[in-house]
Amino acid sequence: MPASPADVLDLGCGTGSLSLILAERGHRPVGVDLSPLMIEHARRKLTGAGFDAPMTVGDASDPPAQAGTSFDVILSRHLLWTLPDPQEALRRWTGLLRPGGRLVLIEGRWASAEPGEEHCYDVGPESLPWMGGIEAERLVQALRPLVRTLRIEPLLDPTLWGRPIQDERYAVVAFA
Repeated sequence: MPASPADVLDLGCGTGSLSLILAERGHRPVGVDLSPLMIEHARRKLTGAGFDAPMTVGDASDPPAQAGTSFDVILSRHLLWTLPDPQEALRRWTGLLRPGGRLVLIEGRWASAEPGEEHCYDVGPESLPWMGGIEAERLVQALRPLVRTLRIEPLLDPTLWGRPIQDERYAVVAFA
């Protein structure tokens, strides 16, 4: 993250955990999530901690205008695999960055369900092309035409995940 205060768009913010951490560090987060229930949890979490950060119900792949149109940072965690057109979402997101702004994507490629296991989502690869996550190199290839520079940060420490991991976990930090 850049020095605070920075305007940060937290896409797929869920219950606002990352937005709260950002606010505590002096940044100005704006959260967007498709779920009204998640947004309500996020609002309560931030308000309870003494922060007045906008939390908006909307499609993270195409953030609503009321969330804002220009940010220092756009943050997303484990969201890309849920999007029907993740490459178009990346194009939209980079278009919301101020010059020199950064896109921070916490992603990974985790194993698909084994035979006999059931997915908790009733969708297939034709509707979610990055289902099961996205390999770092494939995400880098999708981002290269959209950003000035980028880097991959492996996230292998089991304390980040609460257990040892056997799959690929990483952050991509891309600069406009």
